[in-house]
Amino acid sequence: MRLFVSEGAPGCLPVLAAAGRARGRAELLISTVGPEDCVVPFLTRPKVPVLQLDSGNYLFSTSAICRYFFLLSGWEQDDLTNQWLEWEATELQPALSAALYYLVVQGKKGEDVLGSVRRALTHIDHSLSRQNCPFLAGETESLADIVLWGALYPLLQDPAYLPEELSALHSWFQTLSTQEPCQRAAETVLKQQGVLALRPYLQKQPQPSPAEGRAVTNEPEEEELATLSEEEIAMAVTAWEKGLESLPPLRPQQNPVLPVTGERNVLITSALPYVNNVPHLGNIIGCVLSADVFARYSRLRQWNTLYLCGTDEYGTATETKAMEEGLTPQEICDKYHIIHADIYRWFNISFDTFGRTTTAQQTKITQDIFQRLLTRGFVLQDTVEQLRCEHCARFLADRFVEGVCPFCGYEEARGDQCDKCGKLINAVELKKPQCKVCRSCPVVQSTHHLFLDLPKLEKRLEEWLGRTLPGSDWTPNARFITRSWLRDGLKPRCITRDLKWGTPVPLEGFEDKVFYVWFDATIGYLSITANYTDQWERWWKNPEQVDLYQFMAKDNVPFHGIVFPCSALGAEDNYTLVSHLIATEYLNYEDGKFSKSRGVGVFGDMAQDTGIPADIWRFYLLYIRPEGQDSAFSWTDLLLKNNSELLNNLGNFINRAGMFVSKFFGGYVPEMVLNPDDQRLLAHVTLELQHYHQLLEKVRIRDALRSILTISRHGNQYIQVNEPWKRIKGSEADRQRAGTVTGLAVNIAALLSVMLQPYMPTVSATIQAQLQLPPPACSILLTNFLCTLPAGHQIGTVSPLFQKLENDQIESLRQRFGGGQLEETFDLKAKTSPKPTVIETVTTAGPQQIQALMDEVTKQVCSLSPVGDWTS
Repeated sequence: MRLFVSEGAPGCLPVLAAAGRARGRAELLISTVGPEDCVVPFLTRPKVPVLQLDSGNYLFSTSAICRYFFLLSGWEQDDLTNQWLEWEATELQPALSAALYYLVVQGKKGEDVLGSVRRALTHIDHSLSRQNCPFLAGETESLADIVLWGALYPLLQDPAYLPEELSALHSWFQTLSTQEPCQRAAETVLKQQGVLALRPYLQKQPQPSPAEGRAVTNEPEEEELATLSEEEIAMAVTAWEKGLESLPPLRPQQNPVLPVTGERNVLITSALPYVNNVPHLGNIIGCVLSADVFARYSRLRQWNTLYLCGTDEYGTATETKAMEEGLTPQEICDKYHIIHADIYRWFNISFDTFGRTTTAQQTKITQDIFQRLLTRGFVLQDTVEQLRCEHCARFLADRFVEGVCPFCGYEEARGDQCDKCGKLINAVELKKPQCKVCRSCPVVQSTHHLFLDLPKLEKRLEEWLGRTLPGSDWTPNARFITRSWLRDGLKPRCITRDLKWGTPVPLEGFEDKVFYVWFDATIGYLSITANYTDQWERWWKNPEQVDLYQFMAKDNVPFHGIVFPCSALGAEDNYTLVSHLIATEYLNYEDGKFSKSRGVGVFGDMAQDTGIPADIWRFYLLYIRPEGQDSAFSWTDLLLKNNSELLNNLGNFINRAGMFVSKFFGGYVPEMVLNPDDQRLLAHVTLELQHYHQLLEKVRIRDALRSILTISRHGNQYIQVNEPWKRIKGSEADRQRAGTVTGLAVNIAALLSVMLQPYMPTVSATIQAQLQLPPPACSILLTNFLCTLPAGHQIGTVSPLFQKLENDQIESLRQRFGGGQLEETFDLKAKTSPKPTVIETVTTAGPQQIQALMDEVTKQVCSLSPVGDWTS
């Protein structure tokens, strides 16, 4: 087969993406032709894309070519997909052609462009929301997804034309756009020019008629509300009227939290941060904050929830930091563990336990898993080439070698992985390697190590993934990274290192080595739980009753999706494995990366000193959470989101609702007599609340936050339209109407306070205190909108929730964190007693000083090893 494509031809986008899915199913030659080339001999005008079949026949419509590739890959046709393809051809394409013509050829912008397609985009968004599935035709990607994605990509790849309020569309589009076949298709067709690459093609198209533009104008909000059925409205009113009596009794508090038979038991972990690094905003949103939102939501759902984390304390990183600061590794761990705990406490992270990996339980459990793997033949021995720094007199751990990536040429690749292309690297493969400690060039030496035999475990892993992935909420990037490892074939992975500071290897001949931190760091979740409760196995050896959610950035996926599951499967001890692996992309800082050494970006210890409350940081980080692609922190955007979404939208509505109760009704919620418009609002709020639940159940944290803001906008519109401040001065009927509007509005405010709890816990508690919300309503969130503040309920004192951020304040912070300032010291409330003499640079430490510290390391490691665990 031969596929003819042309740069700048929009129809080639979905075709190339579909061809990527069918790779390996048939031999395919892809040829790039000019836009004027006549490929199909019997067509009167040039046409691309074109697929020439082996039979000599031609396919030359985008959907027909995509359908052919999908059929090759084993896809089965269905009616819903066919319906979407018909809609794409008859409704979407005319609207989209007009929008692209206005944008690229006529140079129009904003609503002049978006107005043509807004109705079509809203239709896609509502369809995704109503069926509560990630894709157009169900739980798995279909032909419809690729065809519509390819049609929309040239326009929607510019965030200005992807409306934020269409959260389901946003998530769907980002999910597809991050897939490798789609990325390759976009690069081929648009050539990094964006939508401007389509100009030569579009200039040859006829100008769309004004009627076409009018046919697809935005559907007004009233029509959207009218789509609610009478049954939906009646059900919403019934649930509202039941009020507080609908709430179930609160779950009894446990200490420690343990699984309960017959209940949903949710175990949540966030990736263990390296103890020697102060976390920046990207670390916080990627792991602990995202997990905290889901943990708080789980508790609101009355699920039996345990949320744990801790500091990852072993490895060369700790040894090196100890030398930098003139402390022992244990002192470094003690100091920075407190710093981490203080940062997370300030950010209001609701850990049930926050532990550490330098414990006897860590040694015991790690060595047990190793012994079981060794006994079952899953551990290999081999001699490897390793980099050794002669100046520092030691072998170098992967992350303390830096050089040029052998795959993409990135000049700051680490010795284990390239941050740019994501490929795993053996340190000896780096070009121009340097020791990160002293910047000298290391030499290659041989050393003996142990390896986990991943190829021998690959079939077990595949079978487990086959059972786990369908119906799970693994993020698309986690699925892709895991599958790409398996596609390339698993290779034995070294699990030991020539260090002192780590979990000792209990095997004769390897007494001078420790386990590689990424073999035993994931075991830290188990040991932290074991230090929390001696019944830890009820969580970690109970896969039938425990739902395990693990949160991390995408660079940690291989270790949680491949390495630890292989270790646990090979140990054959009924370990609980991850049910839902939730990975974010990366958060950048303004136009670059966070760098503590260069003073670029906001780190956890610094956020507290900006004068901006923790809940504002939480809100903004969650608003820009990098779910489908990398995102960037922006001071200007922080100001805009605070002043628009929080101050003018959310804060304005909640404050007005409460103030009307205080000012017009003496602080008591008035009687509410709902008319049909009020009942429709109840149903609409209920629908948005259910959408919020659907999103959070799928761990679409950023999108669910939009539902809160949408309800608040509806509340503001409701107040504006009904004007209770005017009606309160009118007739008896007007005063009653003012009471109904005020009572309904303050109940929406009460609902928002509970929905906000996972995102902004302090603001949530403040609203609930101001409204005197009954305690049961503060701790449970049902899927229906209830009247939790009935007539006669007395509220408290109402005051503004948010403060305006000023331009000069933000500009000052931008300058402060833009680089060039002196690195802040890390006293940071640490309750340790560091030695008086601090080594200023690593290069000043001589061999004798290093040896003295290494001797101290050996003593500390021995003190952590349980008696009887050194047998081979």
